[in-house]
Amino acid sequence: MQALPILTDTEPSSPRKPDWLKIRIGHTKKFHGVRELIHGSKLFTVCEEAACPNMAECWSRGTATIMIMGDICTRSCGFCNVKTGKPLPLDKEEPRRVAEALREFSLKYIVITSVDRDELEDCGAGHIAETIRLCKEISPGTRLEVLVPDFKGKAECVKTVCEAGPAVYAHNMETVARLHLQVRPQAKYWRSLDTLAQAKRNSMVVKSGIMVGLGETPQEVKEVMRDLADAGCDLLTIGQYMQPSRRHLPVIEYIHPDQFRAYKELGQSLGLKHVESGPLVRSSYKAETQEELMRNGALASA
Repeated sequence: MQALPILTDTEPSSPRKPDWLKIRIGHTKKFHGVRELIHGSKLFTVCEEAACPNMAECWSRGTATIMIMGDICTRSCGFCNVKTGKPLPLDKEEPRRVAEALREFSLKYIVITSVDRDELEDCGAGHIAETIRLCKEISPGTRLEVLVPDFKGKAECVKTVCEAGPAVYAHNMETVARLHLQVRPQAKYWRSLDTLAQAKRNSMVVKSGIMVGLGETPQEVKEVMRDLADAGCDLLTIGQYMQPSRRHLPVIEYIHPDQFRAYKELGQSLGLKHVESGPLVRSSYKAETQEELMRNGALASA
């Protein structure tokens, strides 16, 4: 199996991008309204930071992924385009600003995520929980999903976020066990699984996500899906890894859509209630649809 190389400025980048990764972007009135609201509220979105290919589609449906606690992360994952460094102090007004932005534009579903803040005693769990509480109070018509860090494995931090009452608790595994050290050098595979298990013990709908195309095998993808099902994970997203820049890990392989369909069927046969799997799928893609199906009992255990 091909290992992940470290790129230099003279090395070739990823293989040629296939046709199935080319999309036509259309901007609607709703899209422009959401963008103006986010920029006017001085909020960060993962949609823009990660140059998500589904941004126009999601914003046009009135959903977005807001990134709180700044735009500087304390970790340096090999796939991520968010800046690494020393973060600024937390903005105590941010939770209210996020909540008021949701109310102003009547967003029906929001994913709240964050950078890692390992320098904080609670890794930012209290700030995330306060954001959830204020959003529920000020914009009660908006359903809330959180996509959170591993909190360095601190059970009390997971509990703090769960007690704030998000509709979905998400934490991404990102990759298979063998590649974890290269892809997420400051994280641990088992710790991420335990974080999800803790959330399930706190009666949450639990979600995770992985990328493929980094050199993993189908058997390794099966193993991570089985581990997630055993941890109590309900929902999973699987998407193609795309190299943000030459400084990031290269794409080893572009996975064919047929293989994504096979992963979806396999994951659900292993006990995951729903698997959203496709080349352009990202963590928050169609998040509101998955949550609605869970809430209405339309997704039964396999």
